[in-house]
Amino acid sequence: MQNSAPLLSVEGLSKQFQVRGRILHAVQQVSFEVVAGQTLGLVGESGSGKSTLGRTALRLLEPDQGNILFDGIDLCKLKPKELRSKRKAMQMIFQDPLASLNPRMTVGMAIEDAMIIHGMRSSLERRKRVDALLERVGLPQSIAQAFPFELSGGQQQRVGIARALSVQPKLIVCDEPISALDVSIQVQIIKLLQDIQKEMNLAYIFISHNLGVVQYMSDMVLVLYLGEVVEKATAQQLFAQPSHPYTRVLLDSILKVPESAARRKRMSVPPGEMPSPFAPPTGCPFHPRCSMAVDRCRQEKPHLQNVSPNHEAACHFAVSS
Repeated sequence: MQNSAPLLSVEGLSKQFQVRGRILHAVQQVSFEVVAGQTLGLVGESGSGKSTLGRTALRLLEPDQGNILFDGIDLCKLKPKELRSKRKAMQMIFQDPLASLNPRMTVGMAIEDAMIIHGMRSSLERRKRVDALLERVGLPQSIAQAFPFELSGGQQQRVGIARALSVQPKLIVCDEPISALDVSIQVQIIKLLQDIQKEMNLAYIFISHNLGVVQYMSDMVLVLYLGEVVEKATAQQLFAQPSHPYTRVLLDSILKVPESAARRKRMSVPPGEMPSPFAPPTGCPFHPRCSMAVDRCRQEKPHLQNVSPNHEAACHFAVSS
């Protein structure tokens, strides 16, 4: 692990939504740091708050509580105009590349648009940069004249990556960037993201339900359940020695080809369904689905505690070493 100062530091971040007079608890008291050149993975089932956390950390959604320090600046204290000037350093790659692109804009216009908004470069310089970015993400320059619907899913996502890179960001939130793509294309996009990260020393927040990809991509991992962090660790620690029962169930749900018949085991899935975020359970949020739950789990909420260096888990049964 590097000892660099964090590029992004989030503390006590919470986000709620009012839905028909009811409060939906989307993100609750989440804290984390992201260092330049490293990747923070966010994992959890659908509805765990991953995408909401990513958007709130960029202030695309306004937080209800918490602090967000980006490059030493408190984003929560910035006025709209000041925040807009910081946007070019914080970009996002979306799950559905076609939906994220304006159907009335050509590929070249879409990539150039952010540079125009931020007043970057002359018209000629912008066009040259569009050509250079297309080449960097593995697309021919002629695609600049095409419209998004004329491209394949993999090509559309490459355009999304080029657009994010156009304003020379320091941090990119990758929100399920490969889930809508064929497996062979997923590998290409992962390799492209890794190469670009090394070249530009980018920080990533990588949101995915694909634990295998998160293990491959991430330096640190947050496991989210009902908007709360239930485990935080380096990728190596998390996948080698998961401490929270929810994390262990998630890892057991990964489909793997065993090395031998002796090592074959049945794939498991989390039992039951995630409770409603409108009415989270008392005590440990995972207790209704946990085989280890006791009365204490139903009554007393566990907080993150150190299991080992750089490894925390919110479980009464987590053992410190």
